[in-house]
Amino acid sequence: MDGDTSVLLAIEQIKLLKARYFRCMDAKDWAGLRDVFTADLAADFRDSAQPRNEALLIHGADAYMAMLAPALADLITVHHGHMPEISLTSPTTATGIWAMEDKLWAVAGGMPWRHLHGYGHYHETYRKEADGWRIASIRLTRLHLHVA
Repeated sequence: MDGDTSVLLAIEQIKLLKARYFRCMDAKDWAGLRDVFTADLAADFRDSAQPRNEALLIHGADAYMAMLAPALADLITVHHGHMPEISLTSPTTATGIWAMEDKLWAVAGGMPWRHLHGYGHYHETYRKEADGWRIASIRLTRLHLHVA
């Protein structure tokens, strides 16, 4: 396999990884979602909330999932990722930026809002492990957030 082909294959594998991230999150497939991350994940969602929430910087995939699963359990969520900018930085590492849109609906009054609609970007790093590519770090920044 030549260099260009292996780069394109890695980029496609990372795109599939991110697609699985979105699907598993919205389907509440917590085991599947945990599998897209490296064990030492750095998850930075401090700037996804308004105002900035320092508690949303979490180290470790298990710790992140322990926070995320209960937070989303009573929400209907729809996440979309678009226009990936993926660059390989080595044969086993890569970076990516994804435009994103998310919609969340609170059911049974569990949140101070009924509907949240956001736009922004995921900034990520990836690492190829023995069983494939994984998200090693994830940071969400917001361009706009509508809460009703």
